Amino acid sequence: MKAKDLREKTSEELNNLEKELKQKLFNLNFQKVMGQLQNPMKVKEVKKDIARVKTILNERGE
Repeated sequence: MKAKDLREKTSEELNNLEKELKQKLFNLNFQKVMGQLQNPMKVKEVKKDIARVKTILNERGE
């Protein structure tokens, strides 16, 4: 997910996206613990996406 694409979204969309990404991260961590995770790099990607969303929201002052 690119920061440029995220900046085009509204704050409400970004808040919803953050919730979805946190749920996805929870599921990936659960799969990791259970030994069913196919791609361990996916956890890192989701964490970075969450950070990007939070950064953009912080830039907007929300």
